[in-house]
Amino acid sequence: MANFDLREVSNRLAQNLSRDALVQSTTDSLRNYVNSDRVVIYYFYGKWEGQVTFESLSDKKYSIFGSTGPDECFNQEYAGLYEAHRISAIPDIDTSAIADCHRDFLRNLQVKANLVVPILTAKGLWGLLIAHNCQHPRTWSQAEIDAMVQGAEKIAQSDSIRNF
Repeated sequence: MANFDLREVSNRLAQNLSRDALVQSTTDSLRNYVNSDRVVIYYFYGKWEGQVTFESLSDKKYSIFGSTGPDECFNQEYAGLYEAHRISAIPDIDTSAIADCHRDFLRNLQVKANLVVPILTAKGLWGLLIAHNCQHPRTWSQAEIDAMVQGAEKIAQSDSIRNF
């Protein structure tokens, strides 16, 4: 029963985010600025369990809306790193030192490179703001990383998230 309630909360959040102009404009601007195929918001609805509740896409074929993560890969250790403002910039998922379950998960989502920054609220780690490059590996510039960090901070202040 608890999982059903959590899913319902997550669905309600997705509806709120889709109506939030700040979230839409920020993710669209970030996707264009970093020139990526997809920028998503991954919301934690349970203890390090979550799903994609918002996305900005270069093409509808890249949609992963509602996808859940490899929860067995994301644990307290990773959560702690993101709570401490960890940024993960992976230029090539095939050659980077990441867990096999994470690599397999990213491959299933057509990801070649990704950039992940935490969305932190007063309550702690709320979710992740993630940019995916699906067509080819690529190196993320410091300016792109900085833009994503600023975007995550801005999104954390949106009514949809701050009041949730």
